[in-house]
Amino acid sequence: MPDMVEVVIDSVRVSLMSPQRVVVLRQTEVERYLAIWVGPYEAESITVALQEVEMSRPLTHDLLKTLFSTFNAKVLRVEIVALKDDIFFGNIVAKANDKIVDIDARPSDAIALAVRTHVPILVSQDVIDTAGIVPERDMQTEGRLIAADDGRPQPPADSDAGLEVFEDFLKKLKDDSDDDEEKPGS
Repeated sequence: MPDMVEVVIDSVRVSLMSPQRVVVLRQTEVERYLAIWVGPYEAESITVALQEVEMSRPLTHDLLKTLFSTFNAKVLRVEIVALKDDIFFGNIVAKANDKIVDIDARPSDAIALAVRTHVPILVSQDVIDTAGIVPERDMQTEGRLIAADDGRPQPPADSDAGLEVFEDFLKKLKDDSDDDEEKPGS
């Protein structure tokens, strides 16, 4: 097994620009993250398992878990083993008939199964080095309140920085509504 690092699911996020979802994995030893785009159904399956929601009928990943159990196989771990052309490749490592088997899988399916079987999620060191994200020190402190001399929280001095975007957006909305008022018959 190549060098692997353990990760946990930090969050499942929604892209407002597309039907895609993002599973954010966090490395357990250091503050480094790996974002993997997944489909909406896979994201729902992962979220349902994380929240331990009981479904009236088994989802696909529940079925997989039952199949492993029925055939006396055990999921040992899931792995994200490669990244090629912006596509992640996964693996389910299982034990069946005293033999260790690697089963090729999409990372989203492997993660959904890992949540249900409570097994570790591992990522290849090469993958985490290539695609991992380490929050910059500035990003970690940005937006936090700073204590004044009397101990009361104060906003950072440049707290209005970057708000121009929102002001421009609101101005555009106002301008658009003014245009609507001027149109006859509207």
